[in-house]
Amino acid sequence: MTTVLIADDQQLQRMGFRMLLDGTPGMIVVGEASAGAEAVRMVEQTRPDVVLMDVRMPGMDGIEATRRITATGSRTRVLILTTFDLDEYVYAGLRAGASGFLLKDARPEELIAGIRAVASGDSVVAPSLTRKLMDAYLQRPEAAAHADPRLRNLSEREREVLEAIGQGATNTEIAERFTLTESTVKKHVGRVLAKIGARDRIQAVIFAYDNGLVEPRA
Repeated sequence: MTTVLIADDQQLQRMGFRMLLDGTPGMIVVGEASAGAEAVRMVEQTRPDVVLMDVRMPGMDGIEATRRITATGSRTRVLILTTFDLDEYVYAGLRAGASGFLLKDARPEELIAGIRAVASGDSVVAPSLTRKLMDAYLQRPEAAAHADPRLRNLSEREREVLEAIGQGATNTEIAERFTLTESTVKKHVGRVLAKIGARDRIQAVIFAYDNGLVEPRA
């Protein structure tokens, strides 16, 4: 059973999500929050698997709420919901520890699949959209250019795998690129995430771009 907390300041939006999830086998809504601070408190109380997190909420916004939830080391994962696919808040949300994002007008099956993916430890940003997001992100003047000391902990192969992740490659594509089995790639990915302290592939992508391992597309 996947438990979900819905955080959105719009009551109709919360009702719509609840109706969808309540009617989906294997899903249960454990609560609703209309503001960021309330979402943080409810996560502490209910320990959901996933939080559907709106960005713009009164008081503490969804970005700060995400940061506080993930900073506790909680197993709860955050799926950001936004109106615009390149909303500036999305970048901040991913950096705050969110496991991905979906558009609010996503099809019901996409939302359900996204929740399940996040709950299982995956991300929900497709490779093509990851590249689009990171290309735009890299154009921002505050993008970091200093190499992180954690890079020194990576083997040559692990660094290659991190570069491929940063380019949005799937495990299958990485396996084909380096003539490896997918099981071997999964082990490499796991070690890379552990060594750089990333919760998931999305944070690994950001790490790769922050450290100049991936160049923006022309």
